[in-house]
Amino acid sequence: MAKRKRLTPAQPSYLDAAPETKSALGAPLASSAPIAQVASDAAAQSALSELSAVLESARADGRLIERLDLAKIDESHLVRDRLEQDEDEMGALMASLRARGQQTPIEVVALTDRPDGKTHGLISGWRRLSALKRLYAETSEPEFATVKALVIQPETARDAYVAMVEENEIRVNLSHYERARIAVRALREEVYPNQKMALQGLFGNATRAKRSKIGSFVALVEALDAVLCFPVAINEKLGLALVREITRDPGFTESLTAQLRAGDRETPAGELRILSAAVAAAETAALARRSEPEAEISTSAPADLGPRIRTPGPAKGERINTQLAPGLQLGYTPGQHRIELSGAGVDEVLIQDLRDWLKQRK
Repeated sequence: MAKRKRLTPAQPSYLDAAPETKSALGAPLASSAPIAQVASDAAAQSALSELSAVLESARADGRLIERLDLAKIDESHLVRDRLEQDEDEMGALMASLRARGQQTPIEVVALTDRPDGKTHGLISGWRRLSALKRLYAETSEPEFATVKALVIQPETARDAYVAMVEENEIRVNLSHYERARIAVRALREEVYPNQKMALQGLFGNATRAKRSKIGSFVALVEALDAVLCFPVAINEKLGLALVREITRDPGFTESLTAQLRAGDRETPAGELRILSAAVAAAETAALARRSEPEAEISTSAPADLGPRIRTPGPAKGERINTQLAPGLQLGYTPGQHRIELSGAGVDEVLIQDLRDWLKQRK
């Protein structure tokens, strides 16, 4: 019987020379077939491309939060609608940022080719940006050196202004003066062609009555914005009274401007006193002009007696106005059984005095 030969590899050196593939932990890995490797690389590249597209879409839509250097943001990119900061509110915001960090991102728009090195312009979030700047100036801590921001791409300047106004309307209510001021600035920068479109565009979610009041304050901004020190302190009642006098008397603005520049206005209360006094004086003067008797010459009177002066009584249904005191005007219409008191002098003290007096007349 023939002896069988043992088979050996034709070239054992091939196996010895094959490179050993190891994992990250040092264990040898089985080599994969070339086609499997190609398929794996293609899948990885496809996933990476898809992820890049998702991130780019999120950035373009303003859904991607980025951290930006405070010094790179131009906070004057838009004319701001808020004129001043309430220190109590700012202190509370800074305390929240210290304790919990920034919870809500600001909104910015990308800038290009700026010689000052600014890369983004602020759209909304001025208070948060200001608070972070103050914290960084006080502490120099790196966590306050940047701000979380959504980089948005408003299609038009109108969209940018609306985004700023709506953000402040939701978070911290603006005064009528601040609302009117941003409408005036938007008009001057030709963002809107006229006042009506500016009010409707910027305050489209406001009621018609509210837009009307903001429109009234536009006249106040145009007349006195350059001279007022504390315009936000002007309440609705005083503001509308100022607008009425500005509209009624062409010389009122010039006279009031001179009074403001010459008066003591170190505090909001000081400026408000000047404004209130000017309105009261204008109301008194207007009432005096309306109540002056008309001189009439009687044609039947003898020539040697000269003209007679008579004061005609009120016609039926004619409203009668009387200035009772500075800042206090009484008006009534015969036959309607109604008396009206108006002016800066109408307050809680006067109402209580009237109640006491009426009780005594019973």
